[in-house]
Amino acid sequence: MYSLSRSMHLLLSLSIIVVCAGATIAQRGNTSSDSEFGPVVTAYLGYLNNEQEVVDDRASRREITSVYYRRNSNRIHALRQMAVRLVRQTGNDYVPELEAVTSDELGTIFERPPRPVNLRQNEVVANKFRFLGQIHSGDVFYLFARLDPYEQADLMNRGGGPAASSETNAKGQRIGQSTTRARRVVPQ
Repeated sequence: MYSLSRSMHLLLSLSIIVVCAGATIAQRGNTSSDSEFGPVVTAYLGYLNNEQEVVDDRASRREITSVYYRRNSNRIHALRQMAVRLVRQTGNDYVPELEAVTSDELGTIFERPPRPVNLRQNEVVANKFRFLGQIHSGDVFYLFARLDPYEQADLMNRGGGPAASSETNAKGQRIGQSTTRARRVVPQ
């Protein structure tokens, strides 16, 4: 009787361990829906999760208003949606530097903000950003990808930039234009 009770106890303990391990693996699988992505995109989505935790924490401490909380939570959601959309469209494990702004925030990234109705998808705006589209997440967010320096130089060389001409170099400067200031001579 003693050995049967002991073996039942061992079997019960083993089954509990297996169930707990299975539940842990299933939980990781459910919370990490990002497993379909590569390490770069997974890291970016993790960064967005961390940003949401910071916003949640600040809201729980009543450091921010509910309006601020909603807008930033919606912004994070819009950035997540765009990142996932880009990766699924291209199949690349790459996310450009994204900016999500509402129409009243366009002035934060542009000196002369464009009118939202004039924006066209994949249009380069101010030689700095590519307009990716808009996402309705509480507010309407306009999403832009910052152009990397190589894209900006290529755009200027092809004539898309304001300083582009046949007499410009890759930095967008006119040939012969100095990058340093002339030395000041002090009379003695």
